[in-house]
Order: sequence, then structure tokens, then C-alpha cells
Amino acid sequence: MFVYADNAATTRVSRTALDAMMPFLTEQYGNPSSLYGLGRNAAEAIDRARKTVADCLHANPREIIFTSGGSEADNQALRSAALIGARKGKRHLISTQFEHHAILHTLKKLEQEGFEVTLLAPHSDGIIYAEDVEKALREDTCLVSVMFANNEIGTVQPVKEIGALCRERGILFHTDAVQAAGHMPIDVEDMQIDMLSLSGHKFHAPKGVGALYVRKGIYLESLIEGGGQERGKRAGTENVAGIAALAAALKESCLHMEEDAKKTAAMRDRLIEGLSRIPHSCINGSLAHHVPGTVNLCFEGVDGVALLMLLDREGICASSGSACNSGSADPSHVLLSIGVPYEVAHGSLRLSVGEYNTMEEIDYLLEVIPRAVAAVRDMSPVWAELLSGKRRHLI
Repeated sequence: MFVYADNAATTRVSRTALDAMMPFLTEQYGNPSSLYGLGRNAAEAIDRARKTVADCLHANPREIIFTSGGSEADNQALRSAALIGARKGKRHLISTQFEHHAILHTLKKLEQEGFEVTLLAPHSDGIIYAEDVEKALREDTCLVSVMFANNEIGTVQPVKEIGALCRERGILFHTDAVQAAGHMPIDVEDMQIDMLSLSGHKFHAPKGVGALYVRKGIYLESLIEGGGQERGKRAGTENVAGIAALAAALKESCLHMEEDAKKTAAMRDRLIEGLSRIPHSCINGSLAHHVPGTVNLCFEGVDGVALLMLLDREGICASSGSACNSGSADPSHVLLSIGVPYEVAHGSLRLSVGEYNTMEEIDYLLEVIPRAVAAVRDMSPVWAELLSGKRRHLI
């Protein structure tokens, strides 16, 4: 059996998204900047997509900028907020230790340019609370950026409370909602979000297209210079097909969000119930505040890469953490940030299911994974030392 259980890394393109994009790859191939009919049709398609995305976020269409994905949107949001702050003499930014690297690496660059960054440590439950943010605020703080849902452990942050705190203090608030958009309700007005990043391939649109919500009145800096596309804020001929697909996929995901969340949460809970029985294992992150389909576990005495290779041989696609960091030999920075011991973090497994998965597939995972964990442990000198008592169990 083949089981795709890595939906947090990317998702299969839906038929709805594919149908939406195909006309703009075939007969409606015009450049949106052209004045003739074929070009106007493409421009109108972008306008319709912008309104669709705005409606899904409870925003105004003029507040939506299309990008190449979440990483570009994160970069543009953080750089824009930093420069806005600098013009006011405010050069302090707050974020968290377990953000996606698109945030962390951008903040590192900004530090090199003279900005000061505070990275908050999440609690052991994988949550950053509003009071944690409040304690870190300073007179010169110009931006708070806290992700909506963590991409590795799936914990959902109290975005509404943090947004209210920042709005009250007159500080810009950005959230990386790449793992939440299309899977959880988002209302940028009610949550008092100033900027929000999302990426289409996390909710069944193709890779290479995303969006940035920017509240009206916030000056957005351009990352790419050139033509006047996206109201002069993102130069380059628009990816019309991708934009149309993103809007269609997001609308479909929002329409079916409640039923899809119920289905995926049931599969996730079944995985948790079964895999928690494996000795010396643990679930990472709070399950009370969690995206529907993701579960992250650690197995003591297991090498995560070896486990993934065994699962791949059994037809199972899974992850040991973020797909963007899969080439690294180091354990997940997310797991280390919530206090998982270094040795234990090496044995992590992230399973992320979606609405295309089935309970039959979950049963297959529950059959194969315990066997694979046992096989990896049989080859592990660390596990042998744990069994002999030469090492102390940490789980």
C-alpha cells in the first residue's frame, strides 16, 4: 500500500485547482499587462482571484498581494515592517525560536543590518502566550511576528490575543499562516492581524504561488524591482494560472473546512492512540491547541532518518520535521526549542494527514510504524545501551 502522510510538506493539487488553472495555460494565455482582450481576460482573472482570497480571509481585495509562496511573503512582510519601524526610530523586532526558517533567516539578516531581535522560547506545550509577548515589548518594538500554526508539531498559537495586544500598543503584527490557511478559520479583522503569509501548495494549489495580506495603510517595500505589477509591490509577469488555482483551492478548502477538519482530526487521533503505545515514545506539543491533521512523535533510541528510509520502503511518505530542513543532520530546532533533549529529538517522526487520506491507510500506518521502530532500535547501539542500563531513559 502507498500512503502519503506528509501533507504539511506539500499537498496534491486538487481537481478544482487544476480546472481553474488550465484555461490560463492553454487558450487564455495572455499577459495581464497587455491591453488587448486576451490580456484583459488574464487581468480580470487575477482580480477575481484577489477578491476570492480576500473573502476567505475577511479582508479587502486591495490588501492582497500575490507572491511566489510563503517564504517570499514572509521576507517582504518582515523587511517592510522593519523599515517602517526604522523610519520612526524603532528597530526592535520580536518573534519566536520555532518559526519557519523564512522568518528566522530574514531576522538574522536584519540583525546584521542593525536591528535588534528577540526570539521568544515556546513553552513545553509548543505555545507562545500573549503574556510572553507582552513581557518582551519595548518602546522601540516595531514588529511582532508569531506563526499561526507550527509547521512541525502543529500547535496553534493564540493569534487573536497577540493581535489585540499589538494593536493596543500600536505595534505591527505579522503571522506566518502557511500551515493554517485553508485548514483553520482566519479573520484578519477580528484577529487584528496586520500582515499574513500563506502558500498555495499547503491546501491543494500548485507549488510556486502564495499571497501576502497587508492591512490598508501599511507601506509595503518591494523585494523585486521591475514593472508595476501588484500595484508596484511585486514586479514580474503574474503567474495567472497559479493565482487562479490558489484562489479556487482556498475557496474550496474554506467551504469544506469543518467537515475536512473533523475527518482529519479523527485520523490523527487514531494515530496518536495507536502510536502512543510504543514504549519510550512521546507526543510533541499540545493537542488541545492543534491543527487537525498533524502529529509529531519522538521514539527514544531511534535515528529518524533510518526510520524514514524504512517507512519509504513500505510505501509510506512521512517526515522528521520541516521539508525545508530535511537535508540537515541536526535535530529539529522546533523540538529543541520546546525542551526535547537533543538525543531524543533525533528520533522524531511527523505524520500529517489530509482529507484525501483514509482510515484504511491509518490502519496500515499503525501496522508498519511500530514494526519499523522496533527494526531501527534493533540496529541501534544507543538502544542497546538503554536496554542494558548504560544509558538512562529520557522518555
